[in-house]
Amino acid sequence: MTLDDLRVFVAVCRAGSLSAVARELDRTQSAVSQHVRRLEREAGVSLLERRPRGVVPTPAGRVLCDAASDSIAGLDLALRRLGDLVNGESGAVRVTTGGTTVRHFMSEAVVTFRRRYPKVSLEFRTETSSRGCFDALTTGNLDLAWVTIDGPVRGIEQHPVVSLPWALAVGADDPLAELSCVRTAELSDVSLIRLPGNSTSGARLDAAFAELGVRSSSDTSVADWDTALLLAELGLGHAVVPVLPGWDMPGDGPLRLVPVPDLPPLPVGWAVRRWDALSPLARAFAEAVARSCTERAAIRSTVRGGHGHDPHS
Repeated sequence: MTLDDLRVFVAVCRAGSLSAVARELDRTQSAVSQHVRRLEREAGVSLLERRPRGVVPTPAGRVLCDAASDSIAGLDLALRRLGDLVNGESGAVRVTTGGTTVRHFMSEAVVTFRRRYPKVSLEFRTETSSRGCFDALTTGNLDLAWVTIDGPVRGIEQHPVVSLPWALAVGADDPLAELSCVRTAELSDVSLIRLPGNSTSGARLDAAFAELGVRSSSDTSVADWDTALLLAELGLGHAVVPVLPGWDMPGDGPLRLVPVPDLPPLPVGWAVRRWDALSPLARAFAEAVARSCTERAAIRSTVRGGHGHDPHS
């Protein structure tokens, strides 16, 4: 039984698929299976149950997975701290997140962190959804994942940082652009630009619509909110979007953001395997991003309060 055996086994339990882990680790499926079989031989019990659409841990497999996850997290922390002792304020912080997240949420924190820790490498890995970030966090050698906060995820801690209000993005010449706010009931007759089904933020929006009895239609799907904004600006549709910190929307520009106050804010923040197992450098970066986001949110609220109902302040 090796540490690599345990890491691969935990990854398989998280992903529910031998082939997915093989792709993730750039190995053959046979090699992944060998790790599991070696553990099963040493444990003397079956650890995985094969199903038509993947695998799930047996009761014995869940026991081993939980124990191995805790042990690996603790070992990772020890190795990182040893590295800090050897390298001083150098090393790496590894983050997985969506393709546009760094610009919207982390740009100021990256600059601040770089000035404080000039020898530290910041490594970003792009995923297309929060689910992909969770999987990457549990199967890879990563510190942090920036995600839309979702329901409980086994083996993952989620720490909300900021809640994003929703707004309707429309072109400046659209009649809806003149409104001080839009009620969700008014969206029933509006065709919306939407995110694909695997998006956590899109799923939360759909759930909020369902709870409020809104039946909106959609004939356009995009990969991210930035693209939705662009299409709305070009007059190709309307989009209900979370108001991201990095957006700069002047009141006289081609795009308007009209608040949708009926919708519950969208919580976003950090996901980690164990917060207390983060290296000091990873914790410092996470705290720098959180501080930047909350400060910008406070500024946004203050400016909006000083400009009445102007959604672009």
